[in-house]
Amino acid sequence: MALPQTMTQVRFNGYGSPDVIEIETAPVPQPGSGQVLIEVAAAGINRPDCLQRAGGYPPPPGATEIPGLEVSGTIVAIGEGVPASRIGEKTCALVISGGYAEYAVADAALCLPVPKPLSLLEAGGLPETYYTVYDNVFTRGRLKKGETILIHGGSSGIGSTAIQLAKQAGAIVYATAGSAEKCEFCRSIGADEAIDYRAQDFTAEIKRLTGGKGVDVILDMVGGPYIQRNINALALEGRLVQIAFLQTSKVELDLMNVMLRRLTVTGSTLRARSVALKAKIAEKLLKEVWPLLEAETVRPIIHKTFLLEEARTAHELMESSAHLGKIMLEVRR
Repeated sequence: MALPQTMTQVRFNGYGSPDVIEIETAPVPQPGSGQVLIEVAAAGINRPDCLQRAGGYPPPPGATEIPGLEVSGTIVAIGEGVPASRIGEKTCALVISGGYAEYAVADAALCLPVPKPLSLLEAGGLPETYYTVYDNVFTRGRLKKGETILIHGGSSGIGSTAIQLAKQAGAIVYATAGSAEKCEFCRSIGADEAIDYRAQDFTAEIKRLTGGKGVDVILDMVGGPYIQRNINALALEGRLVQIAFLQTSKVELDLMNVMLRRLTVTGSTLRARSVALKAKIAEKLLKEVWPLLEAETVRPIIHKTFLLEEARTAHELMESSAHLGKIMLEVRR
């Protein structure tokens, strides 16, 4: 199949508000060794994209500055070492950057099949979210059946995914959200209880809900004043997993409970890891999570879809925090 020479893509004209988002025409990228070229059908919007736009999360050296960490679409070209049989494959892929475009390069090892019940649009919201949740909740957080977990931002793309996967794993799931509507949304997808953080003290509520014990795992992307409150809400041998900082990462802490309760404070980022490390997560997802998607016991929840050219409006919605689930960009040709 003859490929076009140029494509439409999104770029950031400097750092700042969504006003720096522009649409441009650029050459179609070429896959390198071990890589594929995907004709993009959809790309997910994620908080790290907004952080990149603000100047706080640059792509690793050598990666394109074009935003976008996850895509779905069709493999239309391959690099050295990739079987030709992969051309034509429908896939969803974790990308290091470059997802907000009509064509994107991905490492072949990070391309997963589209689960049968899902459309390409739905599959485009899987990779960044599911890689992040699986690695942090189950590998780093070591969540097990019968344990309790508190998921902050339960109505977000990450939060809604974490609620569903934790519930399927047999955990007791608590979530925080910023309104009664969002709390009801969290309950509707599996949370045993949801706490309106604007109206309730989540630490006190967790102590009440757990009979004073606290929870085994906390997944947090807020930081700031939440850090101390999270530590205080953990049970004996509890694990706090930090995956982002919507507020500051610098706070004054009393770590006495870390000692007395033998707590673990951990966290991670995904983007800068090697392809080999991310491929190990992909293998676990394919084995343990993709069957749940195939059986429709978990599902991506899409709040709203915008055209690629409407990326500025999509970012405005993301930063308003008014969404329930994922925000997507769709490429129409």
